Amino acid sequence: MIAIPGGARVLIATRPVDFRKGMDGLAAVVKEHLRADPYSGAIFVFRAKRADRVKLILWDGTGLCLFAKRLEQGTFRWPKIEDGIMRLTPSQLSALIEGLDWTRVREIEVRTPQATQEQSSAYWLPSVPMNTRRTTSSGLRLRNELAAYRGNADRALPGSC
Repeated sequence: MIAIPGGARVLIATRPVDFRKGMDGLAAVVKEHLRADPYSGAIFVFRAKRADRVKLILWDGTGLCLFAKRLEQGTFRWPKIEDGIMRLTPSQLSALIEGLDWTRVREIEVRTPQATQEQSSAYWLPSVPMNTRRTTSSGLRLRNELAAYRGNADRALPGSC
């Protein structure tokens, strides 16, 4: 498995390519047939005629990278064979590489939470009841240092240092 950055552009060549091609041959396909820049930082995905193989190329800023995978059983789920390219999300590409049905993967829209201002004398502790929280001497020391730093020496917990 490879880690795919969240903001990566992922482009699939929908027509199968000759899988004897290496990274330079696939970069030429990107430039000539897909009319895109293989050194743009986008991830380009290629399929073989047999649907059980996939190759990816990407420019990471220092060199051209090639990733290849062959499924031992089953096939990858591919879009219809036609000329052109198709865009996927990084999550869909991860599902495709794992051999899952990427068409079912949808990104959810997450709203940015609004920060609330609390009293300056308050300090953060996990919202776990005290009797279920593990406390070690180093944890108590850290909590007391945090309380002292924020001017809450009266809230420091006994039994440390």
